[in-house]
Amino acid sequence: MGSSVVDVGPRLAVVLVVLTALAAAGGRLSGLRQGRPIAIAAVRATAQLAAVSAVLLVVVRSLLLSALFVLLMVGVATVTAAGRVTGRTLRSPGAAARLPTLALPIVGGAAPVVALVLLSGAVPLRGVAVIPIAGILVGGAMTATSLAGRRLRDEIRDRRGELEAALALGFLPRDAVLLVAGPVAATALVPVLDQTRTVGLVTLPGAFVGVLLGGGSPVQAGAAQLLVLIGLLATQVLAVWAITELVARGAVLDDVPR
Repeated sequence: MGSSVVDVGPRLAVVLVVLTALAAAGGRLSGLRQGRPIAIAAVRATAQLAAVSAVLLVVVRSLLLSALFVLLMVGVATVTAAGRVTGRTLRSPGAAARLPTLALPIVGGAAPVVALVLLSGAVPLRGVAVIPIAGILVGGAMTATSLAGRRLRDEIRDRRGELEAALALGFLPRDAVLLVAGPVAATALVPVLDQTRTVGLVTLPGAFVGVLLGGGSPVQAGAAQLLVLIGLLATQVLAVWAITELVARGAVLDDVPR
């Protein structure tokens, strides 16, 4: 963006430092014990965005390089979601072997929506358009997978007795898991549902503001935001559905009956 939108200079640096310090201080003084993680997250975001911005200057010029970059995003999203869902790091025994399985909700959620958007011509098949759209949808699939998977894991652990009772009554393992823990997976859709229901009334999300700041009309901004929101809704529904089935079938967590 041009300098009329964001003044990239000393003032921006000062503002970012002050905002980071404010967030870190709040995370520490509030008793949440998140001061250090917040500061580390801010530093990582700065370094990563600086590096990605430099890379994208080259990548967006090539559709092949853009596709490879999207695959990189999928890989990072899979690793992140895997840690949240299983509660393990990549160094844990058997953790790496689960990555292909845990990639399914992310790919299965984002890929159909990205394909539909691009093949329909709603978004031009160019790197400068593919990467932002794919990034938003992959990120949404990652978030939904993480939230639903983690909630399912906690529910199965906390209601172990009910799960065993269902099995004793003759339920198949998948049906028993879905009966006891399945309903909580839908809570992962609350953020995207609330955002979609209140768009324009409570907030003006990033795609809308981005198009306006880029010189587009309010109608173009609204159309872009609607495409993103409905796309995210479809992506996250598919991702939650997939991770719920994988958990119920014992493909993700060790303590789920098969």
